[in-house]
Amino acid sequence: MPIEPTAFGVILTVRLTPRGGRDQIDGVERDGDGRPCLKVRVSAAPVDGQANIALVKLLSKTLMLPKSAIRFHAGETARIKRLAITAEASEIKEKLGL
Repeated sequence: MPIEPTAFGVILTVRLTPRGGRDQIDGVERDGDGRPCLKVRVSAAPVDGQANIALVKLLSKTLMLPKSAIRFHAGETARIKRLAITAEASEIKEKLGL
């Protein structure tokens, strides 16, 4: 599961594909080390943080949370990102269909 509960909410591991044609969550996959991550694509290019902005916007809309509830924990410039989300793990799993 790409979701790790923490004291403040959860850490969500995401594999982001910029310039993916559309903004969409494509389900869960395993990275090269076998760790699960949520596969997400956005149409924005990885220039000036535009892909990261699109990712936060998509997750905010999907999870029905304010954008301020989602922040980068690690990997802001990497393909694999870890996002700190202020919400209950069960709520996030339900809204993501996990």
